[in-house]
Amino acid sequence: MLAFLKSDLFLRFLGGFAIGAVGMFMLQPEDSPVLGSTAIAATSTSASDTGAAL
Repeated sequence: MLAFLKSDLFLRFLGGFAIGAVGMFMLQPEDSPVLGSTAIAATSTSASDTGAAL
């Protein structure tokens, strides 16, 4: 087992995994997720919704 952990194959795999993991975090989009976004209430422009008399 120790020979496998010191082998070139395992070290290359581990290095590739580390580079890939860093790349996944560095290349994340800056936009917030759609399901986690807050809802914005729609504004009303009609007189009946604002309580104004006609």
